[in-house]
Amino acid sequence: MVTLSNGIIKAEIIEKGAEIRRLTVNGEDRFWSGDPEIWGGVAPVLFPNCGGMKDDKYTFNGKEYNIIKHGFAKNMVFEVESQSSNSAVFLLKDTEETLKSYPWHFEFRIKYTLVAASVKVEYDIKNTSDTPMYAAVGGHEAYSCPEGVEDYDIIFEKKETLRSIQVENGILSRNTETVLFESNTLPLYNKYFEIDALVLTDLKSRFVTLRNRKNGKSVSVSFGDFDYLLIWTIPEAPYVCIEPWTAPPSYQDEGYDITKKEGTTKIEPSESFKTKHIIYF
Repeated sequence: MVTLSNGIIKAEIIEKGAEIRRLTVNGEDRFWSGDPEIWGGVAPVLFPNCGGMKDDKYTFNGKEYNIIKHGFAKNMVFEVESQSSNSAVFLLKDTEETLKSYPWHFEFRIKYTLVAASVKVEYDIKNTSDTPMYAAVGGHEAYSCPEGVEDYDIIFEKKETLRSIQVENGILSRNTETVLFESNTLPLYNKYFEIDALVLTDLKSRFVTLRNRKNGKSVSVSFGDFDYLLIWTIPEAPYVCIEPWTAPPSYQDEGYDITKKEGTTKIEPSESFKTKHIIYF
């Protein structure tokens, strides 16, 4: 385990999945505890896919590959490439096992940096193959909501009309549900999560805040280049995830060709794709 601290924030990060398993701000836990009786995750990193693929498979150059929901990185042990008191870089490379489900050589780095009362999460995907590579990456941090999510609002940087794409059997339909109209404040309700997550795209905002409307306690997420934002919890659970993704799950009416999958990033040989999100307390 790697422990980072800057006197305000303390983060405990395990090598498996390069996942933050505990995060405190001035000694107070602000991430979900990861209770396996409810949901054992805390802040899994999603790579090389976000969400599920149709029938858990895709094709590339006519060959079929099976891959699990959210990708394999969350289950793999990363190398700690570098570390200081307030920052660490974790590295994952392809293996014989990853090549069975993902036919590219790669270097995937995650860098965590504590800056005052914020956590910067940077992703760097390098294609070390000799053919173009197709990938997605996403965050899945679960923020503690001990009072229950219905005491909380999601406040958007700008006024939004939010049409959540409906999830059916783990992938997306083309149906949407309007959950907000020309407002910047979305009250959370357990009913939103009875099937799955709120799946949001075409956002004008690049910054959202989760705020307890009774005591004002809040956390904000800046998600710059991410085109998809998901909000998820298990109904009645004491946490909510704010998830910036570069690509959505598959659509029911999509084919299997990964080169045509919506949102997937094409990375040329020897090139890198970089993005980041920042969490503010």
